[in-house]
Order: sequence, then C-alpha cells, then structure tokens
Amino acid sequence: MKAIERAIEQFIFFSRWFQLPVYLGLIVATFLYSFKFLEELWHLLSDFSSLTETTIMLSVLGLIDISMVINLLVIVFIGGYTTFVSKIDFDNHEDKPDWLSKVNASSLKIKLIISLVSISGVHLLKTFIDIHNVPLQDALLQIGIHMVFIFSALLLAYTDKIMHSYENSQTH
Repeated sequence: MKAIERAIEQFIFFSRWFQLPVYLGLIVATFLYSFKFLEELWHLLSDFSSLTETTIMLSVLGLIDISMVINLLVIVFIGGYTTFVSKIDFDNHEDKPDWLSKVNASSLKIKLIISLVSISGVHLLKTFIDIHNVPLQDALLQIGIHMVFIFSALLLAYTDKIMHSYENSQTH
C-alpha cells in the first residue's frame, strides 16, 4: 500500500510539468506581441507627417499598452514557472532583474493585479483622450472595470499584509 501511495505522490509532484506548455505558449504570445508592437511602430513612423497630435498620442498609448501586456506575460511565465514548476538557476546572472529574487505566489499575485490596473489605466486614458468618439456607456463601463481592478489590488495587498503579519507573529 505504501508503494501505491508513493507512486501517486510522485505522479502528483510530476504533474506540475503539465503547466510547461502554458508557459511556453505565453513566450510565443510575447513574441507575437513584439511583432505587433513593431507593426504599430512602423505605422506610426510611416504615417507620422499626416497624423494629428491626438492620433500620435493614442498610437503611443497603444505602444505602451502592448509593452505593459508583454511585461505582464513575462511576469506570468517566469514567475509562474519558478513558483510552480521548477527553479531557474539565474542567481548569479548579471542581468537578473531585482523582482526575480522575491518571486513567490503572493508577490506574483500583487505584480499581476498592479499590471492589470496599469493596463486598465492606459485604456482609460485612451478613452479620455478620444472621449468625443466613445459612447458614455462604454466609458462608464471602463471606469467601473478600472475601479474593480483598483479595489481588487487594494484588497489583495491588504490580505497579503495580514498574511505576512500572521506569518511573522508565528515565527517570533
């Protein structure tokens, strides 16, 4: 019976590798978004002389939006892989970003929700700049969604703070 239990536990432990195709797919999505960024930049550069300031600003916000989505993808596939699949040995790598030394499930959730709030903020700014072309109902819906993201971020940060306080009280 102990051998069966051990085999089940090993299979359960091995099952974390089933997430690998998801993280590899997110890397491919990052690659595709990079091409989309270059395509949008090319359109901006090639049409630059005929664009209005508002159109340029909206295009630049679109580039920022793509950049932020790519950042979100990187956080998810590196953070998710190192947290849930396997450790990546980059401790001594000279280009290692600071946030990688603090990756855990809790910090990953905070980074994700902050990224979502930021991306939502960029979309809201695009709506504000082009407000005369956006139906009021759409603008209000975007504001509502943005507020939900902000509330979620605050609630998650507060919950994380409580959890850290509880963990610290247990170790002292």
